[in-house]
Amino acid sequence: MSIDVDELRSEIRAKYVAVVETPSAEFHFHTGRFLANRLGYDPARVDPLPDEAIESFAGVANPFALRDIQPGEKVVDLGSGAVLDSFLAGRAVGDSGQVIGIDMTPEMLEKSAKTGADMGAGNVAFQEGLLEQLPIEDGWADVVISNGVFNLCPDKKAVFEEVLRILAPGGILQFADIANGRTVPQEAIAEIDLWTG
Repeated sequence: MSIDVDELRSEIRAKYVAVVETPSAEFHFHTGRFLANRLGYDPARVDPLPDEAIESFAGVANPFALRDIQPGEKVVDLGSGAVLDSFLAGRAVGDSGQVIGIDMTPEMLEKSAKTGADMGAGNVAFQEGLLEQLPIEDGWADVVISNGVFNLCPDKKAVFEEVLRILAPGGILQFADIANGRTVPQEAIAEIDLWTG
């Protein structure tokens, strides 16, 4: 028994479209500024951002907790979603760096592009794509970041292979995610509600 990948991706898209369209609604997870504060993001970096850049944030931890992004770095944000992490990385890399956010949800990408344009974040761009097939050239990235997205991918091995492919030699992966140390029963793997819950 295995997961229906197309159905899983459809359910994930639907869940996060709701976060884009109604960010103040109640979800089974926290969102926005409250969540960023709870996860230990630096208020001095988050507070100046406009609401549009953070209201749909739904991460699981802080991928910047162990290492700051450096000026001039090229960063890829996998599953950029609500773009808080992309914009924080964009401010950190400065004019000499670049950030590319990858997401599979058109509504997220549309909101991200509009917010980036409104903020004048010319060093941050967004592309549609799957983590298992990244639209990034080999060895381009100095840093890959991600926040709560690897766990939603059915083929995690392919995702890590793609990360290795796009990282430059000596590149760094900084990600926050949910992990399970126990074997998951096959019947549970096929339950889409358990993936998205």
